[in-house]
Amino acid sequence: MTEVTAAGLEPARFRRVFGHFGTGVTVITTADDDGPAGFACQSFAPLSLDPPLVLFCARNESETWRRIRAAGVFGVNVLASGQRDVSRLFGTRGADRFAALDWAPAPSGAPVLADVLTWADCAVEAVHPGGDHVIVIGRVTALGPCRDVPPLLFYRSRYTSTAPNSPYEPPEVVDTLLSWPRHTDWI
Repeated sequence: MTEVTAAGLEPARFRRVFGHFGTGVTVITTADDDGPAGFACQSFAPLSLDPPLVLFCARNESETWRRIRAAGVFGVNVLASGQRDVSRLFGTRGADRFAALDWAPAPSGAPVLADVLTWADCAVEAVHPGGDHVIVIGRVTALGPCRDVPPLLFYRSRYTSTAPNSPYEPPEVVDTLLSWPRHTDWI
């Protein structure tokens, strides 16, 4: 095994190595006097059950992040497997992201995109520095219904999805991650 020090890490190699970590794909949204705003985000995770917290990471210079911070609220749209084009649209700078999409406001006003796997409405709870990004912690204030479709995933620079689950197999331990009775076992 070859060890490389932090000073010798190249961003392209860092991206390639951690591209082997599969992630779900979300769109983080908000709305203000200028209208709706959002960006595609793979750096999202549930954080705590009690209180209900989530986190996402945004580039320091992101215009959408600036608007989320000012509004104090955001929506998390978990994309379904058929929403690759939605992810691409929200990953493109300068695009009019909401012009051709159906959406409805969450209780906070943050956009909930049509046909998402599920969604959460959140209030900004804390912000921490994270290099060229910020780590945003949000308190979940409302949850949407869950559709019975596979999620959109990103792995090794490609979109993918899960294989259908057998109704005859019990859930794996990781499928029940957030419902473990002993919080310290996992999170």
